[in-house]
Amino acid sequence: MPDQLIEGLRRFRREYFPRFREHYRKLVSEGQRPSTLFIGCSDSRIVPTLLTDSSPGELFIVRNMGGFVPPFEPDEGYHGTSAGIEFAVLSLGVRDIVVCGHSHCGAIQALHTPPNLATPHISRWLDLARAAMLPEAPGQEALRRTEKRSVVLQLERLMGYPMVRERVDQGNLCLHGWYYVIEEGTVYVLDVASGQFVAVSD
Repeated sequence: MPDQLIEGLRRFRREYFPRFREHYRKLVSEGQRPSTLFIGCSDSRIVPTLLTDSSPGELFIVRNMGGFVPPFEPDEGYHGTSAGIEFAVLSLGVRDIVVCGHSHCGAIQALHTPPNLATPHISRWLDLARAAMLPEAPGQEALRRTEKRSVVLQLERLMGYPMVRERVDQGNLCLHGWYYVIEEGTVYVLDVASGQFVAVSD
């Protein structure tokens, strides 16, 4: 195992865990009750708990390449992201779902490269964002716009989940679109009324 991970485990046990010992025990004895499902990208630069300053037990996190939401499919296949959504909504009763995209997303950039026969799973997964692509050449501005459009696309696809739509219609669940600009440290939140992403100000 890499030395830096071993040192990190030791620091966790020595410095972090003692501060939250009782909190962890309570999470075990009473179970987890996160209020929010966070759907985001697996990108190593995105740390949901750090980004939101959340404590253990506050976020139920589903991460994958691009932070994509597959369509609801009522079959018996292996649907990891869909299972996470299902569990968060039906078993944990989350009140909010955040879909968080980000700048410089490798998945969005990969939409503009030819399919690679050596990575068929990646090529298929990227289909979940192709509808967000723009007709113009993929310059930096077009990529940023595509990243934002992908967030909106995933939110729309979430509404195809019966348990999500039912709770949204009842007012028991809210969906949120976020766009995180890594180099700024700023999160932009989708304003549904205007269709624009608005910076969360200090």
